[in-house]
Amino acid sequence: MKVLLAGGGTAGHINPAVAIAKMIQKQEPGSKILFAGKKNSMEETLVQKEGFPIAFIEIAGFQRKLSLKNVTIAAQAVKGVSQAKKIIRDFEPDVVVGTGGYVSGPVVFAAQQMGIKTVIHEQNVIPGLTTKIVSRAADKICISFEPSRAYFKQKDKLVLTGNPVRAEFFSISQSEARAKLGLDSRPFLFATGGSLGAETINRCLVDLIQKQAREKQMQIVLAAGKSGYPQVIKQLAGINLGEHIKVFEYIYNMHEYIIASDLVVARSGAITCAELTAVGRPAILIPSPNVANNHQEYNAKAIADGGGAVMVKEDENTIINVLYEIKKLVNDQRRLSIMQEKSCQMGIRNSTELIYQTILELLS
Repeated sequence: MKVLLAGGGTAGHINPAVAIAKMIQKQEPGSKILFAGKKNSMEETLVQKEGFPIAFIEIAGFQRKLSLKNVTIAAQAVKGVSQAKKIIRDFEPDVVVGTGGYVSGPVVFAAQQMGIKTVIHEQNVIPGLTTKIVSRAADKICISFEPSRAYFKQKDKLVLTGNPVRAEFFSISQSEARAKLGLDSRPFLFATGGSLGAETINRCLVDLIQKQAREKQMQIVLAAGKSGYPQVIKQLAGINLGEHIKVFEYIYNMHEYIIASDLVVARSGAITCAELTAVGRPAILIPSPNVANNHQEYNAKAIADGGGAVMVKEDENTIINVLYEIKKLVNDQRRLSIMQEKSCQMGIRNSTELIYQTILELLS
């Protein structure tokens, strides 16, 4: 099997493509994999780090507001399609898989024009612009949330697969993770705003930490992010955090902290939601308002409606509301158990296998 994959711009588009590539290689060791992406980009870094070859096209994302720059970008997109066709002619893939982001558009579109079978994967509830465009001629559309069905006309092409989750999330139990992290029997709250951090989450946790440093009723770990860490440390200066509270800039073994937690406070990006539901972790989700189509709110709402999370919108009352929800939930074991069960019910743990099977069935 020869597979060309395209997805880029953010890790949320690239990581699913890498997971799919790894699954194909695992199931079919003789398969040939090639990625298409933009030079000097995140996809170049992440794909090459995983040991996969990558071919390059020239492309940029459209401005969401009316802009003369879009004229230049449109011309570049045409050039990108031409470059993608050359890559396809040279590689001769059996199927092209697009995982979203502007870089996948020209590649999937070129494949469709050349009669190559295409599969696209949408990570969020609301499909992105690229997905909307290329879905019309796609052979299969893999979706990650049940509510996504409402946003596609081609219902017969839809396959609910969920988002690929890293294997590490299934490598350790909650009790093992707690022991490894040195946690005791008190409730453990883990908060993260992603690699860069989220100011709103950090502000909520600074207030909570200042109180819990004295009361010591729960254990707290905050991954404050590259942007937010210095400010958080400054705000907590002079406070004795003790052994039960820790603040990091970034956490590489994120899966251990999520698995060990009783409650997670986080944004609601697609991959975060997939990881939380895969291991059934109750969460307070604070959607970022600074994303396309407000997709994080729809992601959070899908999990909250299913009973696996509480959604708190970002506004002038966010800190008060988040602290209220934490206080209400963290000592309510019955409620947390119900949320854990509901979250687990929504989790799709074999997402990568389902996507692989979809590709296989398409080619059979």
